[in-house]
Amino acid sequence: MNTRNWSIRSKIVALVAVPIAALLALWIFATSLTVGPALSLLGAQALLDDVGRPGEAVMVELQRERRLSVVYLSRADGQNALRAGDLRQLRAQWEATDAAVEEFRRSARGDEPPADPSVLDERIAATLSELELLPSGRGFIERREMDAAGALGLYSGIVDTAFQMFGALAGLPDNEINRQARALTDIGLGRDLLGRTDALLAGAFAAGELTAAGHLQLVQIVANQRFLFDRAVAELPDPDSRTYHQLAAGDDYTGLRQMQDTLIAGGPAEDGLPVSESRWRASYQLVQEQLREFELLAAAALTERSMPTAIAILARLAAAGLVGLAAVIVSVVISLRVGRSLIHRLTGLRAAALELAGERLPGVVARLRRGEDVDVVTEAPPLEYGADEIGQVGHAFSEVQRTAVRSAVEEAALRRGLNETFLNIARRSQTLLHRQLAVLDRMERRSTDPTELEDLFRVDHMATRMRRHAEDLVILAGAAPGRGWRNPVPMVDVIRGAVSEVEDYARVHVTTVEAAAVAGRAVGDVIHLLAELIENATSFSPPQTRVTVIGQSLPNGYAVEVEDRGLGMEPDTIEDANQRLAEPPNFDPHNSARLGLFVVAQLAAKHGVRVRLRPSPFGGITAVTLIPAELVVPESEVLALPSGRPPTALTTVRPTPAPDALATVRPGPEPEALTTLRPGPAPEVAGRPTAEPAAEPTGVQLPARRRPTTLPTRRSSGAGATTEDGLPRRVRQSSLAPQLRQAPDSPGADGQPLREAPQRSPQEVRSLMSALQAGTARGRQAAGLPAAGQPGGTGDTTSIADGGPVPPAGDGTPGPGDEPAAVASEPSPTGPTGPVRGTATPPPGAVLPPPATEESEREL
Repeated sequence: MNTRNWSIRSKIVALVAVPIAALLALWIFATSLTVGPALSLLGAQALLDDVGRPGEAVMVELQRERRLSVVYLSRADGQNALRAGDLRQLRAQWEATDAAVEEFRRSARGDEPPADPSVLDERIAATLSELELLPSGRGFIERREMDAAGALGLYSGIVDTAFQMFGALAGLPDNEINRQARALTDIGLGRDLLGRTDALLAGAFAAGELTAAGHLQLVQIVANQRFLFDRAVAELPDPDSRTYHQLAAGDDYTGLRQMQDTLIAGGPAEDGLPVSESRWRASYQLVQEQLREFELLAAAALTERSMPTAIAILARLAAAGLVGLAAVIVSVVISLRVGRSLIHRLTGLRAAALELAGERLPGVVARLRRGEDVDVVTEAPPLEYGADEIGQVGHAFSEVQRTAVRSAVEEAALRRGLNETFLNIARRSQTLLHRQLAVLDRMERRSTDPTELEDLFRVDHMATRMRRHAEDLVILAGAAPGRGWRNPVPMVDVIRGAVSEVEDYARVHVTTVEAAAVAGRAVGDVIHLLAELIENATSFSPPQTRVTVIGQSLPNGYAVEVEDRGLGMEPDTIEDANQRLAEPPNFDPHNSARLGLFVVAQLAAKHGVRVRLRPSPFGGITAVTLIPAELVVPESEVLALPSGRPPTALTTVRPTPAPDALATVRPGPEPEALTTLRPGPAPEVAGRPTAEPAAEPTGVQLPARRRPTTLPTRRSSGAGATTEDGLPRRVRQSSLAPQLRQAPDSPGADGQPLREAPQRSPQEVRSLMSALQAGTARGRQAAGLPAAGQPGGTGDTTSIADGGPVPPAGDGTPGPGDEPAAVASEPSPTGPTGPVRGTATPPPGAVLPPPATEESEREL
């Protein structure tokens, strides 16, 4: 038994109670050993009256019924008159036997059987069960379907069971009295054997012969009878022994023994028995009555002799019991006094320890986290519990209190310093990353080479991911990240921004995003949260599978589901992760492998966002993010956002056309509130076949726009406008319609030309790259060379339509007018600054940059 988890009170109580209980049990056991025999002796008279005498009366009636049954069954077939007389006597005896059995049943069993039967109770029940077989046996006897030997065996079996009951009745605790009682039982059994001899001979007299089997049975019965009488007399007290010898010396008993010897010596007799039936019957009845009277008198004398013995036992019991009870009481008093003292002092020490662990130390830690000052002496006062061992434990615990509080103060100071260090490093990294992103943005605007632009976009994407990791450090330090928005941002742009911060963003498929927007104060954190979930989905799923993102408006907010098709998680692991997401734990450096989970939990708790993981039908994990209603701007307000176009209420991913299918972009009417982008027909270009749509969708598509029925007329660049390789030289805006052209760049205010490219809108950047790609394609066609990205071409870059990776431009965060970061579809004809200023077919091999954010970021 493990007692380590027992309370002090329980241990002290057990320490005191076990010896006392053992002493008390020993006292009760000794008392019961003495009281039991005494009560048995006192109840001997009651047992004799309730069981012994009624049982003996049943035996007498059974012996008579046995004799009459054997005589009835032994009559020959021609003795019908005798049979009829025997049957009448037998039926009369049945009634007498039934009356004796009923009296025995009433006195021995009582109204209800005992709940805990003893050996005597079991023997009484067995005797009653045997007596219940009498009616069926009587039926066989009456119909003469049983022979005399069978009837003799039937009744003898019942009598043997009854004498087993008498043997249990004689089991008294005192050895001398028990020996005498068993001797009386042997006399009773011997008397029954004498009755069996009479029944056997009565059948022989009725049949007129003693068969060999009957002679053998007679020899066995007489031998057992004499053995039992001799053994019983040896155990009887002297008065009873003398009485028996006087009875055995009488003429009747002596004559009966002589007739038994004659029958045994004569062997089987076919022509009649060697003794007279009348003489045998007269001697038997006298001897049987004398033996019965002797047995009853001896039993009564035995009962009287047991009374003094019982009284003496009870006297000894009283003396021993009083002494034992006094010892138990003294032990209880001493144990209670000592135990109460120990319990009081130890529970006081326990209460002090619990107060320190549950209230004082957590309070100190909470105050330290709030920046308050803590006095070690006041928070850890000394404990006084005396000078013994318990008092020494109290003094040691006082020192433990002071050490614990002092350690908490020092640890809080150390943690504060580490947090400040992390925050300082993170802020420095953020500053450098923002500057790096700004430099990359300028380089992207100046560059016109597709290969160089692709490399710049890839570096831009890496910097965007680095910025998110730097924000993780800020969150770990307990501060807020440095990105924020003033106005609500459409949900589709928020999801795009999250996808753009993921390394393997090309596998992410945004299928359905219902119209809504996120409040500006939460945009940065929601983007970060979704990016962590999407990155986790791409990291823990096979590279050939897709990650699906779905956005749905709900009555109580907005739900974003991120589903992967990886190996999934165990149910226990999912439950543990959901618990951490619901109740953000303190950061544990040993659990740094789950840094993203900690960041998601912190961001979700900050804005009341609920994130829960569940198994995906595809075998992976589905992360469900529920943005509360107070952070969601409804669709009616989204339509009024200053983005230059209303966001679609539902956008659907469609296959992206191949590079050759990219057509000239024309301004068109505003899209419907609920539209679906479908791949339109590619413009026919001489010598180039129309490409089929790509097999896989690449992301969230833009709202569909109506194309003009005719294409603009392309203008020649003029004679001589070729390069050294014979390619046509690009003329700025030569491919645009006249109404879309811009005036040439003018010098600065000081009359000097601008050193850096002017800031362009996202649509201008897209138009620039489209024109560059179209010019490259025309030049290669004029020179008879395959276009970049075509078979035989020299371009080694991969365009969006080819399904290759397209890193997001800029800082990767959405603005109100942003387009999807990885969409290979038409650019929007309108933007925050008005219609697109140029349209051209992008050259194959060029990487189209996603638009930059209209609303600049700010550090909080």
